[in-house]
Amino acid sequence: MSSPPPLAGGPRGPQALRPLLDTVLEALAEGAGERGGPLPSGGAGTVAARVREAAGDLLPARGTGADEALRALVGAVTAGAADPADPLCAAHLHCPPLALAAAADLAASALNPSMDSWDQAPAASALEALLTATLAAEVHGGPEGAADALITTGGTESNQLALLLAREQAAAHGHALHVLVGANAHHSLGRAAWLLGLPEPVTVPAPAGVLDPAALDEALTELPGPPGGFLVAATAGTTDAGLVDPLTDIADLCAAHGARLHVDAAYGAGLLFSDVHRAKLHGLDRADSVTLDLHKLGWQPAAAGVLTVRATADLDVLGHRADYLNADDDTEAGLPDLLGRSLRTTRRPDALKIAVTLKALGRAGLGALVDQVCDRAREFADLVAAHPGFELHDKPAISTVLFRPAGADDDHIAYVRRKLLTDGTAVLGRAQLDGRRWLKATLLNPHTRPEDLVALLTLVEGTSPR
Repeated sequence: MSSPPPLAGGPRGPQALRPLLDTVLEALAEGAGERGGPLPSGGAGTVAARVREAAGDLLPARGTGADEALRALVGAVTAGAADPADPLCAAHLHCPPLALAAAADLAASALNPSMDSWDQAPAASALEALLTATLAAEVHGGPEGAADALITTGGTESNQLALLLAREQAAAHGHALHVLVGANAHHSLGRAAWLLGLPEPVTVPAPAGVLDPAALDEALTELPGPPGGFLVAATAGTTDAGLVDPLTDIADLCAAHGARLHVDAAYGAGLLFSDVHRAKLHGLDRADSVTLDLHKLGWQPAAAGVLTVRATADLDVLGHRADYLNADDDTEAGLPDLLGRSLRTTRRPDALKIAVTLKALGRAGLGALVDQVCDRAREFADLVAAHPGFELHDKPAISTVLFRPAGADDDHIAYVRRKLLTDGTAVLGRAQLDGRRWLKATLLNPHTRPEDLVALLTLVEGTSPR
């Protein structure tokens, strides 16, 4: 009988991992060389065919062995990747992760703590508690321990949790919850209301791309029901244009109407690290809950979401008992209770990579990365504005630039984007604003150079109408 494959953890884990890592690194390099650009050429059908050929039989009678499987599949996925580390891959809020964060994530995978009970994650749970306290204080300020935070999979889960907490707070006072969102809000808020059995959110106009305070005041005044039943969800960094709602004005209105305030800062929260851009989030600390997504302006491998709350007591409703995970007598004996830190049971120690990054770079290092991508976005906007063949939507609020070829209609703009994707030369997003379609460049790569911006504009120009 043959011995089982080696494990990643334990005293022998590093020795077992080392040769496999060499194979993975070689496959990553070879796959990137084969791709030769920001994404594979040929379109979806061609990519799928290449993957099928490389994968072959995924459940053979006898396995191929670790080296061959890693080379074939890691190589195929790398060759067929949309690589956010390529400066011309600039469509989405999809960051190139820092090498140190990916290295920490490897350690998390090898150790495999499960963050649902202390006896599965003794040190990881202690580190997570330190990290969440640090991030909660960063967002909300105030005395130590007044605010708290949860680690999530990203903005969607954080927004859903925020609505759940608000619903339970309203219910505790005998109120049904009504959610108000801007017309610029992320789609996950509407889906969260649906999942939680809440009425469809009231949509407040956002005529300039940000929530209109006057319209919000009117909506809060006219809506029936007690003030304690209202949740206003503002946005700090819209998906389409990176715009930030007037948070201070919105917080003032919530205070006046007795409404709860949630801010979806999945994109914009990274501005907190920058001395230059932090002021754009003025008023964020007054929110009852805030969504952060550090696999955007935090350069983490997904997933790296956070939900902060201004009042620690808000999280009490998540408390839950399962005798095999957090028995009463274990908790009374001093073992930390982790089950109320998430709606998930098994979850990864995503706090490790975030904590490593914060400690390694510090506020200054992270702030420099934020400043770098914001500067590049401004430079790209200037290039667009100075070019007679293009139209700029507006100056970037964070690191997103909307632009379109002059004289192109909406259908041609869609064609330009798909042509670049099919050719494998550039990845650009799209947005619908002001009744028109725009190409979207989301600049999250701090290694992007000015000449890369010129190259991106040149590629678009080459597929635009003459």
